[in-house]
Amino acid sequence: MTTKQPHKTSAKKSDAWDMSLSEYAYRVIAEQYRRVAKREKKVMADRDPEDLHQMRVSCRRLRTALQVFHAVVAVPKAAGEKRVRNSARTLSKLRDLDVQLAALQQDYLPKVNASEQTILKTVCESLQQQRRHALSKARKALKGKRYRKLKAAYDQWLEQPQFEAVGQLSLRSHLPELLAPLLSHLLLHPGWLVPRKEALGEQISLLHDLRKVCKHVRYQAEFFKPFYSDAFSRWIKEVKSLQDKLGKLNDIQVLQELLTEELPAETELPELQAILAKERRAALSRWDKLRKQYLDAEFRYRLHCLILEPLRPSDPVAAKDRN
Repeated sequence: MTTKQPHKTSAKKSDAWDMSLSEYAYRVIAEQYRRVAKREKKVMADRDPEDLHQMRVSCRRLRTALQVFHAVVAVPKAAGEKRVRNSARTLSKLRDLDVQLAALQQDYLPKVNASEQTILKTVCESLQQQRRHALSKARKALKGKRYRKLKAAYDQWLEQPQFEAVGQLSLRSHLPELLAPLLSHLLLHPGWLVPRKEALGEQISLLHDLRKVCKHVRYQAEFFKPFYSDAFSRWIKEVKSLQDKLGKLNDIQVLQELLTEELPAETELPELQAILAKERRAALSRWDKLRKQYLDAEFRYRLHCLILEPLRPSDPVAAKDRN
């Protein structure tokens, strides 16, 4: 039977090196939830698309935190990963429309001829209408019963948190166990088996899923960045770069599907298609080299060694972070 431990010590303790798993889990989860709640009213006001983006990112980071510390925290069902995922999904359609509108209006419209601009402007008008509907649904969801229950569950848990028995273990001694599962998920992903020449066919869905895994791995790694060397920080940047390139590839694919839905089959946009083809080539320019690197046994071994060797509190970088 699982034992639950009450939260007995302050989560504001400044020296994370001496924290237990439960203390650090509380700190990370509290920070991510508060970032979600902070953006709520701004998203409802809809004055800046960045507020929506940041709220969605914070939901994802909160989900990742719950995954990382699933063996440590005992959160109520209403605050669980599934409920957080559902909340993020209520924002997804609105955010996707914002991304596509920004790409069309800022990146593509200025680069094509007047004829293609006229066509793309009609697409933008349709997307604006869809966005108004998506905003209405998002506002309704944020005022709805499920979201209120999620907030109430977190407010209660942050006031009286509960942890599993392993929460009393030392954070510093168990960092590798926290990082290993998502790293394994990344390294075992089938997307690495897709060569560049097949990346735009049926296999593109695998690369889209790999991008999502990269995102979760990066979020997870960032939670523990203060405990590792500069090599760890450089790896996080590399994962972010890969995520961005795969994200660009996905955005182009989504735009193509959107144009197919919005325009008659006979519509031709040669200048836009040439731009999109160039962007695809740029996004995939280093793909074969990168995927071979992640399939290389020596490279994977070095990544595992990286997470097995956190800094010691006496190391110069660690001491600097403590001050």
